[in-house]
Amino acid sequence: MSSLADKIDGLFTTIRTNGREYTYEEVACGCSKLSGGTFSKTYVWQLRTGRRDNPTKRHLEALAAFFQVPVAYFFDEVLAARMESQFALATAMRDADVRDVALRIMNLDDQTRKSMVRIIQEITQMRQPKADPKQASGS
Repeated sequence: MSSLADKIDGLFTTIRTNGREYTYEEVACGCSKLSGGTFSKTYVWQLRTGRRDNPTKRHLEALAAFFQVPVAYFFDEVLAARMESQFALATAMRDADVRDVALRIMNLDDQTRKSMVRIIQEITQMRQPKADPKQASGS
């Protein structure tokens, strides 16, 4: 289960402006405008880093509106997991090489595309560190 700070950090690292993270000042100003209340950059930083972890409903609604996610993202673990996988995809697609491979694979027929997926899975498995046999046997 992700903490509130993890979720807010995920929003910062994934949802960007002009290719960069929003600043605390930008988020605070945006949230203040959206909520009609006060929101300081220090408070945003505290929420992101976990130094504060009990924001008001109004603050969560403003953060959700600013980052354009449903407020349920902060409470519903199933929704949060689904959105975080979408965030991971969006982050991956920022990489030019990943985009290039994805676009090329899209033009392949189903059988060839499935073969490419298997190749990528095998390469991923080969690159994972092998378990030490001594540790696996408990010696």
